[in-house]
Amino acid sequence: MEIKGKASTRAKNKYNAANYDQVKIWVKKGEREKIDIEAEKFGMSRNAFILEAIEEKIGHAKKDLPQ
Repeated sequence: MEIKGKASTRAKNKYNAANYDQVKIWVKKGEREKIDIEAEKFGMSRNAFILEAIEEKIGHAKKDLPQ
């Protein structure tokens, strides 16, 4: 059973490395919990919440650019 778990982890890591970029952010102590609470209010994971916030910010920034 242990070997299967390791193989599946390697497979997931290989897939993620091939299909996703990883971004690490640093927040002050306690901020992660605040993010998690807000994400939960929307029924979202921390990752989905942060990604949506970034996309929203990018959308607003594009609207503010001169045409």
